[in-house]
Amino acid sequence: MKFFVLLTAFTIFLFTAGPVASKSFQVDRIPTSSGDLEITFVGHGTLVLGFNDKVIHVDPFGKLTDYEKMPDADLILITHEHRDHLDPAAIKAIRTNSTIIVTNPAAGSKLEGARIMENGQKETVLGLLIEAVPAYNVVHKRDTGEPFHPPGRDNGYIITFGGKRVYIAGDTENIQEMKNLGPVDIAFIPANLPYTMTPEMAADAARKVRPRILYIYHYGETDVTQITKLLSDVPEIEVRVRSMK
Repeated sequence: MKFFVLLTAFTIFLFTAGPVASKSFQVDRIPTSSGDLEITFVGHGTLVLGFNDKVIHVDPFGKLTDYEKMPDADLILITHEHRDHLDPAAIKAIRTNSTIIVTNPAAGSKLEGARIMENGQKETVLGLLIEAVPAYNVVHKRDTGEPFHPPGRDNGYIITFGGKRVYIAGDTENIQEMKNLGPVDIAFIPANLPYTMTPEMAADAARKVRPRILYIYHYGETDVTQITKLLSDVPEIEVRVRSMK
């Protein structure tokens, strides 16, 4: 039987088997008006969110851990179809007959039964308001001149948990649409090159979004302390760094 233990902020749970032996994950707990939101930092662009006995996986990626030992999903959010965000084997391991999968259109075509959301759409799923928002590149491009993530294709998501709006940006740059997201309590902003943002771009994205808590995630080899320094004059944004290479 699969097991999953969610603990208080800055603590960990352990897996002792699978591709990453004795893998430990940091967990933060955020109070909301309807109970605590528990955030498990799996790594890269991958998260597990626990809320009111529901388990939400974000971009599960089997390279990071053994998904046969991860908790079954009530909801899976897929931001886009790149293999480090859309991993069919990881999804299969946590998917049940009742699991709801929400994806962007391109990823949805690869997952039977997925619920497709396009930029700008809103849906209530398992009692949670989910908003699909743009995620794309302007500056960083392939050798062909095509953006790594072209406009209109991929999703970021805003999920509301007990009155707190959580923004998971996906693979994106500091796009202008970030100014129009409305109040954001918690934001996950990427900073891995060359696919998303430089530290300067990530700091600019944070200034656009103005979350109360900012997590830099999916940051690869980026020196995230640079982002903290760049935001030192914005004390209302608490920057939290977890292990999310």
